[in-house]
Amino acid sequence: MLALLELLQTGGTHTVRTLAARLGVDERTLRRYARHLTDLGIPIESRRGRYGGYRLAPGYKLPPLMLTDDEAVAVVLGLVAGRRGGLGTATAEAADSASAKVRRVLPHALGRRLDALLSTAGFTVPEWSAQPPGTGVLLVLADAARRRQPVLITYTSWRGGSTERRVEPYGLVFHSARWYLTGADSLRGGVRTFRLDRVAVAAPVPGTFEVPAGFDPIAQVLSGLADVPYPHEVSVLLHMAIADVRAKLPATVATLTETDGGVRLLLRANTLAWAAAVLAWLGCTFEIERPDELRTEVARLADQLSACARH
Repeated sequence: MLALLELLQTGGTHTVRTLAARLGVDERTLRRYARHLTDLGIPIESRRGRYGGYRLAPGYKLPPLMLTDDEAVAVVLGLVAGRRGGLGTATAEAADSASAKVRRVLPHALGRRLDALLSTAGFTVPEWSAQPPGTGVLLVLADAARRRQPVLITYTSWRGGSTERRVEPYGLVFHSARWYLTGADSLRGGVRTFRLDRVAVAAPVPGTFEVPAGFDPIAQVLSGLADVPYPHEVSVLLHMAIADVRAKLPATVATLTETDGGVRLLLRANTLAWAAAVLAWLGCTFEIERPDELRTEVARLADQLSACARH
């Protein structure tokens, strides 16, 4: 929408086809952007006919963007942090370009000090390199979730197969440098979780829906990630308070259920050696329910630790 506004500010009437081509979107999306700008109070005039299109009302100019020093620093550092954390929805070049535009209009003294900060700052958290979703896809899904409107998406699974799904978007979640969509999936039935970087196309379709009462998109996504298939599935009864277990194991790693004898831990692991190390790290007594091979790994780890203690 901002890019559309920037084009319209060059003056004159621009055809829908020309604007859509410049922005790399279809004409339907272009018209939706124009409606959103009108809803924001920007006087965009539309003209019908062969030479019709859109233009800004004559004499209209956006007021200059005025930022305090604190606000300018917050914007630039926010762009840097968003890029490093994988929060961006576009390429790293787009984030760098936006940061450069802000810094170019800063007062010289503030710009020089901000450049000094960025050139000398170090980060202990590694930079994420996850593939961001398309901005258009993210905005379409967010708008549909707010309006309670179903969407049709083209989705590529981790196996590489592409399918078309009708989804009722309940919410969007950002976790570990990835965007996720959770909602009712007509193809598979029930609530499903989709990675947005695997959504090629998203378009609203007629209809409406209601989100189930008490539905928590974050909890749904985290539990869905914990259910991803792994080579080994472990079930262990822990003699430990569930709050203490949860403080050590996030919802994406394990599923916990309170029982009369303690807490049942369902853990998915690439190796049983890793699962044995997790149990040792929890520091409580436990009973292995399955698989039996885990007992061998726990005993091997115990022997290894005992040998280290004797040296």
